[in-house]
Amino acid sequence: MGASHQSLLAGASIKRAKAGNGLWFKIKQQKILLLLLVPGLLYFFLFSYVPMYGILVAFKKFRMQAGHPFWSSVFTAPWAGAYGLDYFKAFINGPYFWMLMKNTFLLGFYSILFGFPIPILFALLLNELRNRYYKSFVQTVSYLPYFLSIVAVVGMMKLMLAPDTGIVNVLLVKLGFEPIYFFGLPGWFRTLFVSSHIWKDLGMGAVIYLAALSKVDAEQYESAVLDGATRLQQMWNITLPAIKPVVVITLILGLSHVLGVGAEKIILMYSPLTYDTADVFSTYVYRQGLVNMDFSFGAAVDLFNSVINVFFLVSANYLAKKITEESLW
Repeated sequence: MGASHQSLLAGASIKRAKAGNGLWFKIKQQKILLLLLVPGLLYFFLFSYVPMYGILVAFKKFRMQAGHPFWSSVFTAPWAGAYGLDYFKAFINGPYFWMLMKNTFLLGFYSILFGFPIPILFALLLNELRNRYYKSFVQTVSYLPYFLSIVAVVGMMKLMLAPDTGIVNVLLVKLGFEPIYFFGLPGWFRTLFVSSHIWKDLGMGAVIYLAALSKVDAEQYESAVLDGATRLQQMWNITLPAIKPVVVITLILGLSHVLGVGAEKIILMYSPLTYDTADVFSTYVYRQGLVNMDFSFGAAVDLFNSVINVFFLVSANYLAKKITEESLW
């Protein structure tokens, strides 16, 4: 028994020694590649992790002190309440919490519901085209809106949907309808936001799926044709299973942003007339943190939003792993 135990210990120590030697050997062998990693790691450490001490602002009654650097003002500021949670309590119990939650969730949910499947369908249809010149032309045209800035996209929308001179309202009047003030009516905001998002990102979103489709073995289609499979059956049994991992991963990443709707586009599109449907967490943070200079309250709202997004990401990854056996980790 004693000899067997000693032999097991000796075997384990030999394995650890081999593992250690193997790791050290790999480090020495790949030292040039590892050195190339250093600038990237330093960049993320300095600009992504070091500034994270600023999260403390959400838990403190922060005010910039004259003659003191930012970090000093953060560390010397008093805590917000006994546990530093006063700003979080004020926001959750405040009058805007449920309106912001509803608006943010619906904008994110509609963007995924309508914006997620359309690039997949577009990629599948492009993949079925046999004329490669026409396919390249359609693909190139679909990319172009992606390279337009958000400012240009919103500017084009406002020109086309202007109440008096916009081409849409001119056509409505000619057809006998009343003109619509699209950017002044809360009921139109979500439609405009989601439709412009789909139009702008359709081509670039399809690129990922087209890249995945290019890896599908052509012999599978030839075998399916010999077996008498129709184009729809080939798409269902060969194409869709081939891109399933990519679809799952992009869906997980999309779900992580359900409550992470950005502020830039909404700030350009909304006005006090449409706050009922357009105001979201990020725009509220912008107004409270930067316009009203209430840094602690704005940081608390933004941190709350980030925690919810992490929860969505972890939940979506867990469900995807359970249902499809595909996940990010």
